[in-house]
Amino acid sequence: MDPFKLSLQQLNPVMGDLAGNRAMAEAAVRAAGDVDLVVFSELFITGYPPEDLVLKPAFTAQAMDEVHALAAACADGPAIAIGTPWAEEGKLFNSFAVLDGGEIIAVRHKVHLPNYDVFDEKRVFDQGPMPGPVSVRGVRIGFPICEDIWEEDVCECLTETGAELLVVPNGSPFTRDKAERRMQVAVARVVECELPLVYVNQVGGQDELVFDGASFVLAADRTLAAQLPDFETADATITLDKATMAPVQADRATLSSGPEAEWRAAQLGLRDYVTKNGFPGVVIGLSGGIDSAICAALAVDALGADKVHCVMLPYRYTSNESVSDAADVAERLGVRYDTVPIADAVEGFLRQLGPLFEGQGADVTEENVQSRVRGTTLMAISNKFGGMVVTTGNKSEVSVGYATLYGDMNGGFNPIKDLYKTEVFALCRWRNSGKPKGALGPEGVVIPDRIIDKPPTAELRDNQRDDDSLPPYETLDAILRQLIEEEASVDEIIAAGFEKDTVKRVEHLLHIAEYKRRQAAPGVKISAKNFGRDRRYPITNRYRDA
Repeated sequence: MDPFKLSLQQLNPVMGDLAGNRAMAEAAVRAAGDVDLVVFSELFITGYPPEDLVLKPAFTAQAMDEVHALAAACADGPAIAIGTPWAEEGKLFNSFAVLDGGEIIAVRHKVHLPNYDVFDEKRVFDQGPMPGPVSVRGVRIGFPICEDIWEEDVCECLTETGAELLVVPNGSPFTRDKAERRMQVAVARVVECELPLVYVNQVGGQDELVFDGASFVLAADRTLAAQLPDFETADATITLDKATMAPVQADRATLSSGPEAEWRAAQLGLRDYVTKNGFPGVVIGLSGGIDSAICAALAVDALGADKVHCVMLPYRYTSNESVSDAADVAERLGVRYDTVPIADAVEGFLRQLGPLFEGQGADVTEENVQSRVRGTTLMAISNKFGGMVVTTGNKSEVSVGYATLYGDMNGGFNPIKDLYKTEVFALCRWRNSGKPKGALGPEGVVIPDRIIDKPPTAELRDNQRDDDSLPPYETLDAILRQLIEEEASVDEIIAAGFEKDTVKRVEHLLHIAEYKRRQAAPGVKISAKNFGRDRRYPITNRYRDA
């Protein structure tokens, strides 16, 4: 018997570009060569996740039209399996369409709709019925869609109704250790069903989410027959013996892990946010501190030095060391670097407010004026030249509100929003040790050790240090991880060895900063629980744990 050849397409669709995504799929089909089936990812025609876009009837109707157009355009080629929304009989489904000979020969609907963490599929889609396999050029293929393999019943139903192969389209976003969890689930289904499994995931950034690809193929004996790379587009042709459905061994890429995976996720998320939204580049306020330095390095790795404009905005509290460190980072990265002193603007605001503030002592108000002048200056540069302002607050600061609304929080996107300060330190050290795959920046040390080692400071008053206002970051981050990722109680955290007043103060700061987080720029999701899609606390909220 002739073998069955299947082409996996790990691509980067653009949200809402229905015609463009269809054209991308058509080009991939034509480039796939002599294969029997070309497989794309979940909701490829629209991009994933489309959120409430699919509630617009015209959007879903056009998506379905593009699927029909793809079938007609590729009538003389291989069969195609592609994700699309599908409306029928007053219901809307997250579906997978199988095309062959110019027609749609089958449509299968997603059964299990995830409604946790970043997922809201029950909000927009109807649950599909239990599916049966689809006969594609002599092979009976089951198409469980993403979440459908995280439960046992769909794959069990497909096996019992005669499936010989499981092909799983996915829109599975990156988080730490996600690839390992996916593999564990896939292996469990293979063990239960005794069928080979093909896992196809999309790649690319979509707002806060980053999809890492990392598609793979498992043989029925659980061996890894193919592994596509992560954080980049890729394709692979898989050959299966029609009699046994055993896949021939193909290439197995080595996946990123630890700091490398986190850096590449932030790099890809920033790159796609900037490019998919049509910005010519980015603008970054380079303070001489570690947060702006890592954001500048990420931006250069993501976009190239020619698309990054760094600006130093000194005031009387800016140290000579900070000025020197900022210039050093800019030189190492090879970016455009300008200095715009803000003294005239700050003093002008304070003179303007002088009569109103007469008799009042200086406090955080004057500090915030500095920050807001910097924010306004960066936004003016953005407006004039078109680059998007990158905001640079880490997760520790975002958690406790150690940032100024309309000041250092100004910006369109934040690549380190989901990285605690201690993680920022670790990532900087890692980046200095080597250049990540796909990075456009230079080799070697891009963030000088002096920036990593010096005590963090906002430099908004004389001799200011972050630990004047906050616990040491090692302590703060450990408490925040338990409050946010683990939803631990104050008593549980105290029992773990932390000082009671410190825990209660951090919990209080976390709650009262919610209004700031609601107004913050989106940023790349790295952890299991980011601010935004994962954690949705009310702003007006009197609850305190203790």
